[in-house]
Amino acid sequence: MSKFNNGVYPTMITPYDEKGNVDYGAVKALVEWYWEKGCEGVFASCQSSEIFRLSLKDRIGLAKTVKDTADALAARDKSREAMTIVASGHTSDDFEEQVDELTRMSDTGVDAVVLICNRSDIANTTEDKWIEETGALLDRLPTSVKYGTYECPYPYRRLLTPKMLEWMKGTGRFAFIKDTVSDVAIIKERLEILADSDIKLFNANAQTLLDTLRLGAYGYSGPMANFHPELYVWLCKNFDKEPEKAEWLYSFLSTASFTEQLAYPCTAKYQLDTYDGIHMAHTSRTKDVRLMTQYDKSSIDRMKHLADWFAKELGL
Repeated sequence: MSKFNNGVYPTMITPYDEKGNVDYGAVKALVEWYWEKGCEGVFASCQSSEIFRLSLKDRIGLAKTVKDTADALAARDKSREAMTIVASGHTSDDFEEQVDELTRMSDTGVDAVVLICNRSDIANTTEDKWIEETGALLDRLPTSVKYGTYECPYPYRRLLTPKMLEWMKGTGRFAFIKDTVSDVAIIKERLEILADSDIKLFNANAQTLLDTLRLGAYGYSGPMANFHPELYVWLCKNFDKEPEKAEWLYSFLSTASFTEQLAYPCTAKYQLDTYDGIHMAHTSRTKDVRLMTQYDKSSIDRMKHLADWFAKELGL
């Protein structure tokens, strides 16, 4: 069984070239950047990757490229654990098409295949119907890989209930949850339910992250790790060792994450291309790049400046 690291799993963006095609050279460079920043994993082929606007070929290609690159980096530097790579990429409404998408994703060698919660019981009727359909899906999928769930906000956010979590525990086939509920009390309840299982919950929300790390969440898996992942890595490793510094850093991270409301993921591509040496077009298939105004860019510039100051203060 693959090792599921604790820590930071960026929700990976998809770099494009100037013609609008997936730039696999930039994909490899981005994975290496995550590695150099200390990330413990990557969530590839997710909503930040624009999976609902990618062909199945590119969804599979992204996941395989990320996994192969991560393995090569770990082979080169044996002082660290390899990054854990999880990937989703099933977007179909049709059951048989989902089986095909997920089976092909498992063939890439990723450590976990992540099921999007709103792809079962698409009409959002009952938790029992969700359990029935997700169980039927698992029955058709390889047992050689672990699975996860993701409360993806598109096309609508389907939240996990206590009954659904108990069922997931009972299957023995899940290892990962990307939690998007953004509510500390609910996350506390979820962690209590999962306490005697091998399922690790990762919070996607910066504003509730520190509180949930203290409650036992295993890390952060969200879009802001495309901007300053090293700060999230530090927080996840040191929140209990250096609580005063953690509070100051958390105040910055929770405020900075409101930039998600700007023209993301174009803004992430702008920063990576402008400041971090990972050259890519700023375009997106889910967001018109013309919506990324000078105001947006200036906001990212100032955020980057302050993030660099925190990194220097923390000795990163």
